Amino acid sequence: MKQTPMTIRGAQRLREELDYLKSVRRPQIIEAIADAREHGDLKENAEYHAAREQQGFCEGRIQEIEAKLSNAQIIDITKLPNNGKVIFGATVTLFKVEDEKEITYRVVGDDESDIKSNLISVNSPIARALIGKEEDDVAIVRTPSGDVEYEILKVEYL
Repeated sequence: MKQTPMTIRGAQRLREELDYLKSVRRPQIIEAIADAREHGDLKENAEYHAAREQQGFCEGRIQEIEAKLSNAQIIDITKLPNNGKVIFGATVTLFKVEDEKEITYRVVGDDESDIKSNLISVNSPIARALIGKEEDDVAIVRTPSGDVEYEILKVEYL
């Protein structure tokens, strides 16, 4: 089975969600199903069907998270020596040559990515262009609107 890279923070967030789903959400749904059953005929009971649907979504998400965690290769970037190269988990400060803006991204797993928080997936075009490069290197990212040039200013293992 293929292992997928994940940061410690990403794994922790998934564990917290899993714990919430198992200890809080699942009992709430079970109680809602029991309450709906008390109302009589299940064929025409919208509350019952809604609760059963929620139960299906919850159980599906629990299975999904458990599968992701079992296949995760959790990487602690802080324990690796900083050799200046961009690797999974690294925080990279870039200078976008085109509009002369500075931006910082962190390379994370697919499930952790959130562009609004400057967390980019290791499989994104920009991360693929950055992986293996060092400080002061230039990375060219191919986009539909043309190539975008970034200069790597700083690589940190936070």
